[in-house]
Amino acid sequence: MDKILITDLQTTGIIGVKHPERDKPQILFINLILYRDLHPAGVSDSISDTTNYSTVARAVSEQVSNTQFHTVEALAEHLASYLLANFPLDAVRVRVEKPKKVSDTARVGVEIFRRKANL
Repeated sequence: MDKILITDLQTTGIIGVKHPERDKPQILFINLILYRDLHPAGVSDSISDTTNYSTVARAVSEQVSNTQFHTVEALAEHLASYLLANFPLDAVRVRVEKPKKVSDTARVGVEIFRRKANL
């Protein structure tokens, strides 16, 4: 299966189980792998035969800023469902990471894989 990659999309949103994490938006990094057949776009060289990366990035950033989940797991699930429902994709891999939230780590987070058939 072909893949579209969006790496280290920096977003901000309210996420966390308790205060002070929930007091103000915090930085989150979103990594996406969007699975779909890219052969038509490779042959036609037309944006209409693929998924516009910029449109996806903007939509994901908007989703993150407009939600207030307690866990990164719930945010990842929401983003996967949103992407599969709103874009012509067969499957998605979504990774959501919070930087510098656990001592001695650069980032912590989760990664999920969902197929359109899972909806």
